[in-house]
Amino acid sequence: MSTRTSLVRLTHKLGRDLDALQWRTPSHVYNPLTYAWHGYHQFLERFGDQRGRVLLVGMNPGPWGMAQTGVPFGNISAVRDWFHIDTQLARKLPPQHPKYPILGMDCHRDEGSGKRLWGWAAERVGTPEQFFQRFFVWNYCPLLFLANGRNLIPSGLKADEQRPLEALCTGALEHAIGLLAPAAIVCMGRYAQKQVRDVVGDSVPVVYLLHPSPANPVANQHWPEYAEDALGPWLPPRGQHAQTGKSPQKTRDGTPR
Repeated sequence: MSTRTSLVRLTHKLGRDLDALQWRTPSHVYNPLTYAWHGYHQFLERFGDQRGRVLLVGMNPGPWGMAQTGVPFGNISAVRDWFHIDTQLARKLPPQHPKYPILGMDCHRDEGSGKRLWGWAAERVGTPEQFFQRFFVWNYCPLLFLANGRNLIPSGLKADEQRPLEALCTGALEHAIGLLAPAAIVCMGRYAQKQVRDVVGDSVPVVYLLHPSPANPVANQHWPEYAEDALGPWLPPRGQHAQTGKSPQKTRDGTPR
């Protein structure tokens, strides 16, 4: 079975398993692995079949990104104009908070974290195909939580809610790491870093990268510099991407230079 097919089966099962969990703290829970599966499936089909890349791990979806498109960090403009993914929503959607409607590609707001990540990737590396020759992106938790009309991060859940959630998400992360065999893992944010460390220990190089969230003033000013520092060993020389039309060069063992 191919890596791509295994990832599709893994995430499809994860989405179903997460739907069975019970919640008290959040008023609303969005699971894009179910209602936005069309977009995520396209993402995996195009970019999920290569081992030995650098794995970038985020925390969980934002309300205007993956929660709308199914694509990790998938702000509307990047999904439409860079990825060229035409995602479709399922007919049945979860109960929605009026401040955070699920509109799919009709959403007119852009996820700040995704706009920053994919905008940098396009400028620094080139096309999605060129970026994903070197990297793959995985959200540790694929659920969006809302409480009191605001985004709730997973660590804000009650302990008895976090335990079953993390059991499923950690199990899926461990399985994904086994399938992807990453050369290194770059964790966007401390929460992701902790979860990754719990899985791999010292068996895989783990690098910290400041999360690209606009809520972080430092990220608003210097995030491209942090990305360059964290991902520098695996980035192409500046200027070597879409302008030349060439694929990134590889070393003898198949890893990108």
